[in-house]
Amino acid sequence: MLRRLQAKVFQGLLGVSQWATRDPARNRWLGRPLMRAFGAFTLGVNQGKPQVEVKALGEEWQRMFPSRKWVPITKIDADTVYAEIHQPCPYRGTGNVEGCHRMMEYDRRMMERIGGEFVVLRSQAEEGVTTCQVAIRRKGASMDGLVAAHERVKAGG
Repeated sequence: MLRRLQAKVFQGLLGVSQWATRDPARNRWLGRPLMRAFGAFTLGVNQGKPQVEVKALGEEWQRMFPSRKWVPITKIDADTVYAEIHQPCPYRGTGNVEGCHRMMEYDRRMMERIGGEFVVLRSQAEEGVTTCQVAIRRKGASMDGLVAAHERVKAGG
């Protein structure tokens, strides 16, 4: 019952989140604080706990969502957890990868508390992409080899 309610609330907030983060100026005064507040709220409701091991970081991030099916872990190696976000995003197909990056402040806020760092490698905002690909590493670990989608797209890649 609680997970169903969380899913409905999460779905309902996606449109508001996209509106708040779409414009860089609006994001500064509303979007970023709102995404960080949503992340903190999610941590509180789900009792998010700091983790040390890379695998545990990914599993704790995954546990914060109403359904693990929305955010399956696809691969774990020595220093990185790779996952996907299957939940349809309001940025899907818009080309606004920067807006997506701003909206993902939600996940970055959660990872701060859990003990990791989070990067979107491929965004649903990109043309033809229906599943985000993300990576998680321990806080302070080198992010070498992980190119964020918003940086890759800006560079023309």
